[in-house]
Amino acid sequence: MRPPIRPQGSRIIGTGSALPGSPVSNAKLVSELAARGVQTSDSWIVERTGIRQRYLRAGSDHVGARCAGGPVRLAGGPGAADSIDLIVLATSTPDQIFPSTACLVQAELGIRGAAAFDLQAVCSGFVYG
Repeated sequence: MRPPIRPQGSRIIGTGSALPGSPVSNAKLVSELAARGVQTSDSWIVERTGIRQRYLRAGSDHVGARCAGGPVRLAGGPGAADSIDLIVLATSTPDQIFPSTACLVQAELGIRGAAAFDLQAVCSGFVYG
């Protein structure tokens, strides 16, 4: 007789998000573009894109370091990294294409033996991820 099969499941033990520290409003963008001879307005941008503010990162502000540096919370305290099997990182601005930013975060957090990949689907990535 075969032993009963124990159901195995998955659970999310940590999530995080990060934005660069430099918010840029449409008003600021409009004034910077006007200085370059490009005419636009806040209402024109909002009407066509729905965007009122975006975040710009400095050249030295890397996505992987920002993600590994604090916003990711692991339930279970010390040793929780050993129980992670998968890392999914949704971004439209990866640090580089290869290796993926998720792999860089994985290394930074000391997670071994897990699969890691980036989901790069622009805005939709944040829905899918």
